[in-house]
Amino acid sequence: MVHYKLTYFDARGLAETARQLFVLADVEFEDNRLTVEEFQKLKPTLPAGQVPILTVDGFEISQSATIWRYLARKFGYAGKTPEEEATADSIVDHFRDFLNSFKHYGAGLFFGKTQEELDRARKEIVEPAAQVYFSILKKQLEKTKTGFLVGSELTYADIAVAENLTTLKNTEFFHPEEEKSLASFHQKVLETPKLKEYLEKRKFSTL
Repeated sequence: MVHYKLTYFDARGLAETARQLFVLADVEFEDNRLTVEEFQKLKPTLPAGQVPILTVDGFEISQSATIWRYLARKFGYAGKTPEEEATADSIVDHFRDFLNSFKHYGAGLFFGKTQEELDRARKEIVEPAAQVYFSILKKQLEKTKTGFLVGSELTYADIAVAENLTTLKNTEFFHPEEEKSLASFHQKVLETPKLKEYLEKRKFSTL
């Protein structure tokens, strides 16, 4: 049996999409959650000095989106055709572009920036970027008309974006009552039968 070990902090963050892919595939994995102190000790040994890291029978894979794609393709959540796979990858790239803006706020929460700094990042960086990001997602949902971002079945792109919307809801960048189509999409993913029980039981974290 293949041994999977996912190493990340004790938070949802960039590891949660991988965790949910394991849940969907009914595949056991070692969920190795680090404290900040443990990460600092481990950091020099990591391929790029960062997490998440997925270890597959000792073979290390770094970079969150690469890990997601690897698991999605292995477990059948990458898309049904090469075109669907490309679309899913593209949506995740849009998410990663937005994340570069969100980090100005999210990292501030983690590393203790002042409220003034957080408010400035919110208004000047993240809120404008979120509007562009939401527009891309809504156009894609309108295009598919299935409730999913790609084709007619759940893909890793849906999971990654829904997880991100949970974070944006927690941090008050996403207001479901104002974004009906995104709210409907978000709820659809959260109610995926294999995920619902896991999501209801998981430990809460803002990010």
